[in-house]
Amino acid sequence: MTSAKSARRPHHWRRDLIELAALFTAVAVADAIANLIGHQPDGPYLLLASAVALVATAAFHTWWARKHSHAPPSAGGEADTDTDAGARTEAGGVSGAEETVLWRMRTTVRDAPGSLAALCVALARLRVDILTLQTHPLADGTVDEFLLRAPAALQAQQLTGQISAAGGSSTWIERADAHDLVDTPTRVLSLATRTALDAAELPLALRQLLGRCTIHSLPAVSVTGRPTGESAPVEGVLEETVMRLRDPSGGVISVERPYLPFTPTEFARARALVELDARLGPRVPRSEDILTLPEGNEITVRRADRGDLAAARAMHDRCSQHTLGLRYHGPVGDADRYLDHLLSPRFGRTLAVQTASGKLVALGHLLWDGDETEVALLVEDDWQRRGIGSELLRRLVALADEAGCDSVYAVTQARNTGMVAAMRALELPLDYQIEEGTLVITARLRSERLTREQLTSEPGTGEQRASGQAAPPTAAPAERTRH
Repeated sequence: MTSAKSARRPHHWRRDLIELAALFTAVAVADAIANLIGHQPDGPYLLLASAVALVATAAFHTWWARKHSHAPPSAGGEADTDTDAGARTEAGGVSGAEETVLWRMRTTVRDAPGSLAALCVALARLRVDILTLQTHPLADGTVDEFLLRAPAALQAQQLTGQISAAGGSSTWIERADAHDLVDTPTRVLSLATRTALDAAELPLALRQLLGRCTIHSLPAVSVTGRPTGESAPVEGVLEETVMRLRDPSGGVISVERPYLPFTPTEFARARALVELDARLGPRVPRSEDILTLPEGNEITVRRADRGDLAAARAMHDRCSQHTLGLRYHGPVGDADRYLDHLLSPRFGRTLAVQTASGKLVALGHLLWDGDETEVALLVEDDWQRRGIGSELLRRLVALADEAGCDSVYAVTQARNTGMVAAMRALELPLDYQIEEGTLVITARLRSERLTREQLTSEPGTGEQRASGQAAPPTAAPAERTRH
């Protein structure tokens, strides 16, 4: 390949002089040979034979050059190409026609030259393709995290066995899906954006950042106003499978992942998300939906936070003892104490319903309970049986589905027919647990993907759809956190 610079190089006068001298020399030599041969008896015939030989030689050279420079590839060449492609597939890739699966794998190797290369060679022997790789430095080694595409016939035991033979230790592996194909910087930026828009997203963002883990928000003050003793240093604490971070709203955010220790890299990422939340302060998206009830009254459904604490207490005062007892499952005199906790974005999301005059008449809570999610409803007595509870519940379940929750549960009492009817109206698979009058209804969201029509049906109709397929209650312990 000739570069553009050399192709445009100007001719120098010395080169022209040399070429001219060579031309004169060639003419002189040719003239001398012609004079020498031409004076012989057979001289003209020898000159003619020499000219024919030169033309024949030039023609043969031209034909030979064209044949070997521009000839199409031979069958042997195609076979060699196929062989090379097969060798490359055998060495480190998976052919497109073969069924494959995705794996997430994490292993610890020595921090030494060639350790990562040994792992790659071991994976190549199994025809496993490395899609992404992250490294987590440790004090005495490195944790390498892979996203792999492997033949479907390859078993996890075979994969971990080869990795162990190549120098990997503490190997952990699980099946992955298409969502894991997003690169880490993009995923982290997306989680940071969600956290910046809504303070309630922080626990969910941490869960998605760190994988399957249990997150607890431990308040500094209990619902009774007493200090709980929960605190953490500003820089946080990392203890292998547990990390504790200072909650910007007070208390501690505890993250547990018993099956896989956290690395310092993961701890730094989690701490950065918490610091972002602390710098931005309390924030809740201010979106409102105006709905029309069957009798013609207009109501507004919106997000609520601690700024609605006074209005929520006023609603408590208007509710009957029976309604508060069904909602809080305990002494109704303590109901007001729970509101500060329930309205905090750190513990979940709250939807409020207010009338045209601005009076709060209903609250719906979606609460993060470790690795589970609870829904709870409270509708003022005068506004019950108008479809408000069903509307709130559908919206809360939609929020849970968007957050990636597998299920939601409601803790109520067996005589609370309104809550039971609202859960059945979701038309989702339901599980029932009942003991001594306490009923736990769990709606499974991931068994069949929810559609927007299921979760946000025509608003304001106040009609409840009958499922007719709900399983009957079964006698089983009801072990749930009650909010």
